[in-house]
Amino acid sequence: MPKIVVIGGGTGLSVLLRGLKTKPLDITAIVTVADDGGSSGILRSELHMPPPGDIRNVLIALADVEPMLARVLQYRFHSGNGLAGHSLGNLILAAMNDITGDFVAGVRELSKVLAVRGRVLPACNRAIVLKAELESGAVVVGESQIPKARQAIKRVFIEPQDAALLDEALEALQEADAILVGPGSLYTSIMPNLLVAGMARAIMDAKAVKMYVCNVMTQPGETDHYSVGDHLRAIEFHVGARLFDYVIVNNGPIPREMLERYAEQGAAAVRLDLDRVKEMGYTVIADKLVQPGTYLRHDAERLSRHIVRLARRSFREG
Repeated sequence: MPKIVVIGGGTGLSVLLRGLKTKPLDITAIVTVADDGGSSGILRSELHMPPPGDIRNVLIALADVEPMLARVLQYRFHSGNGLAGHSLGNLILAAMNDITGDFVAGVRELSKVLAVRGRVLPACNRAIVLKAELESGAVVVGESQIPKARQAIKRVFIEPQDAALLDEALEALQEADAILVGPGSLYTSIMPNLLVAGMARAIMDAKAVKMYVCNVMTQPGETDHYSVGDHLRAIEFHVGARLFDYVIVNNGPIPREMLERYAEQGAAAVRLDLDRVKEMGYTVIADKLVQPGTYLRHDAERLSRHIVRLARRSFREG
């Protein structure tokens, strides 16, 4: 089967993986370890481990388990001294970290228990701290704090700067037929992965076809007023090169009531500046990719078709 590496974090990555896991693909998911909010933030601080939240979501997305077990792993306690706010899945990952003595090994063992279709890897085997320099010159510390500043972001960076790409992740990138980045929060889910030492270079050197899935909506405090080209420009600025061959974007209509609801939060549809993106050297795949609901999500099935088609072509040409 074609080997695909999917890089990101947050809800967008989980939605995508639920669609991809039903396809004939050998999947490796590389997940950010910059989360410092909520349950993940507490566990990384008190137990000196990488934050488990994004890893938990990806494991559940790729797991072949009964829906009730998935609900149990996502269950978040609402009461209890020291227990309120924690999800059961995070606590299990913390336990696996202690039992195995290594976070990566703990994730690997839990993957077996959950019959995960593919591999789930943290970008590196240590927690990293994400920082943002704003246009005003101020520096915000912490992934969870950056959107709250509600100011234009000049750049983000990680500490320690020498946090290195996991060996297994490097190997997966070298062997991949396709590499996919996104969807997800540009500065707080995508960038923390790309800034890990060795990640951008590994993507550039890989023989794989490389794809970027752009968000459908802007994110207040991160990508206010950003177009598709602005997302790509920001990535190029941070890694110093063009990483992708294809950009997959939504060009389908978004229900008016959804636009109004998001506008109340300061979000708007990401504009496709097609000519600019093509001039930057990208091939654009535009399709109706929105799945309406309580929140706007990518249509995982429709999106997966484009990804599988490109992965298969790269596999055949391999």
